[in-house]
Amino acid sequence: MNNPLLSFTDLPLFDQITPEHVAPALEVLLADASQALEKVTSPDFPAGWADISAVLDVSTEKLGRAWGAVSHLNSVADTPELRAAYNEALPKITEFFTRLGADERLFAKYKAIDTASLNAEQHQAHTYAIRNFVLGGAELTGLARDRFAAIQERSAELSQKFSENALDSTDAFAHYASADELNGVPDDVKQAARAAAKAEGKEGFKLTLKLPCYLPVMQFAKSSALREILYRAYVTRASDQSDESTRKFDNSALINEMLALRLEEAQLLGYRNFGELSVAPKMAESPEHVITFLRDLAIKAQPFAEQDLADLREYAKEHPGLPEPQPWDWSYIGEKLKEARYAFSEQEVKQYFTAPKVKAGLFKIVESLFEVKIERGTTPVWNSGVEFYRIERAGQLLGQFYLDSAARKGKRGGAWMDDVRGRWMRPDTHQLQTPVAHLVCNFADGVDGKPPLLTHDDVTTLFHEFGHGLHHLLTQVNERDVSGISGVEWDAVELPSQFMENFCWEWEVLKDMTAHVDTGKALPRALFDKMLAGKNFQSGMQTLRQIEFSLFDMLLHTTHNPTHDVMPLLNQVRKEVAVLQPPSWSRPAHTFSHIFAGGYSAGYYSYKWAEVLSADAYAAFEETIGKDGLPNAETGRKYREAILEAGGSRPAIESFKAFRGREPALDALLRHQGMAAEQT
Repeated sequence: MNNPLLSFTDLPLFDQITPEHVAPALEVLLADASQALEKVTSPDFPAGWADISAVLDVSTEKLGRAWGAVSHLNSVADTPELRAAYNEALPKITEFFTRLGADERLFAKYKAIDTASLNAEQHQAHTYAIRNFVLGGAELTGLARDRFAAIQERSAELSQKFSENALDSTDAFAHYASADELNGVPDDVKQAARAAAKAEGKEGFKLTLKLPCYLPVMQFAKSSALREILYRAYVTRASDQSDESTRKFDNSALINEMLALRLEEAQLLGYRNFGELSVAPKMAESPEHVITFLRDLAIKAQPFAEQDLADLREYAKEHPGLPEPQPWDWSYIGEKLKEARYAFSEQEVKQYFTAPKVKAGLFKIVESLFEVKIERGTTPVWNSGVEFYRIERAGQLLGQFYLDSAARKGKRGGAWMDDVRGRWMRPDTHQLQTPVAHLVCNFADGVDGKPPLLTHDDVTTLFHEFGHGLHHLLTQVNERDVSGISGVEWDAVELPSQFMENFCWEWEVLKDMTAHVDTGKALPRALFDKMLAGKNFQSGMQTLRQIEFSLFDMLLHTTHNPTHDVMPLLNQVRKEVAVLQPPSWSRPAHTFSHIFAGGYSAGYYSYKWAEVLSADAYAAFEETIGKDGLPNAETGRKYREAILEAGGSRPAIESFKAFRGREPALDALLRHQGMAAEQT
């Protein structure tokens, strides 16, 4: 009874959870969930939606919340002890949910439910449940059923190991640079690196592969030799090309085994390949539909990307010391060209984006546009740097969220939103449960008592994750399985996140979130105009980079032989769409956590797919922008009601059409990225 993972009265007791709590808590919750499954599948239990939900969903939701807390801590506060507890529990959790999703008795119970008795939300959730039973192997029998379950368990183990290798190989690297080597590197990055070295009792400046350190070194360090050291280490992480001391983290064999298991899983379910299985519940009609979409977009972006590269080469040729640029030089050259062309640098801009001011500006636009109030709250957290907030409307609580911004050792890279719990009219208490989310980023910490400084890319990332959060937190759907992001097609789930990024380029929004770290002055309009002029700098190359990853992912899960090395396929894709070829020893697939450990397998295209939706949705705001330059409140209300509040209670295309009144069009995306049709 003293186990914090068994407390469901309010929010997770993150400050009390220890690795020792994991096994006993999950033992209790798994037993309760298994007992609930047996109860609802007994012959005399009624085939009623509310009846099943009050017993089974209540039990599995508690299990999911406890496991979610453990999984979250494993991602943001990794320790050897927690990792061991997590890995010990993972097969048991996987086995239960695989068994639940494939239980033919439960499947029969759901098929026997009188759908005429369901409301619209329940009807949609029921439709998804039937589909998920089929995709979860409920129609398999005998050896096929057993093999399907074994695949799920092994795939979960491999995915976790892939993620561990990516994290460990990143954390294992350190280069202690001299002051001379860091010529050109921003002062705040140098100060943080010096402090990191000092904390270890070492001389010099500790450089790591965490992005707040890696990226500014690649962009600003004048030493090509230093950039080469970090570049080689970064692009060979978790691979056979890494330093000998870290080769134990090689993900090569795991990748092949995961791909083989995915193909086998798809074929057990009657699909030709995993790509077909992946798109079955998505907006896209087929893998071929996706591949055609990506190749068409690549053709449109190609001329712009070729011009981007030509500009880089010309700039390098004109400047001493860069006659034959190497792969580790391109970021540096790009930053220098950007400074020369638009007369500003990212480092100059960064001084105006202090984290507290950015958050205040973000909250202000969200509050005005979506008619909510965001206030700081208190609750147990896992790290002293984590913040907690409440979102209310007219004094009524809508949702709550944790914000974990800083990069640190033991925290996996990237940025993401996870749900802690979903909105749900609980069938056990008949009380409304409000949603809670984790918003996680990896920004640099502040140095010398100053607040953290964010790059404009960091600001965009924060808005992106907040968009996901709003989708989860502002839902007005009461059925858990289709509230918030639940039930939303995976290739549409990025719409609200990418939509929010657009506000980072609106002057009337941006000016309120800037204050120079030393003077407190707002970002000058002249500097913003330079940023805006450079907004689509290298957008052609960036678009092709995303298409390269997306096309590689889909071909990997459709035409690739999983017993073969993935590099020939990646090289083939690069030859087709990339304008700049990386070195032969670069191994990006080995840390491609989105598709091997993050749920985006045969789904990475979703970013470009949803970008079409988000750009077109934002065009509605551009069309109705007020004389004050601020987004129109009525358009914000319409967007909130049609997209955010509807969640997964209807197909995403219906929500989009409810907002825009028509099908999505590609024009807005091309225009936003400086690749409008009339320019080609």
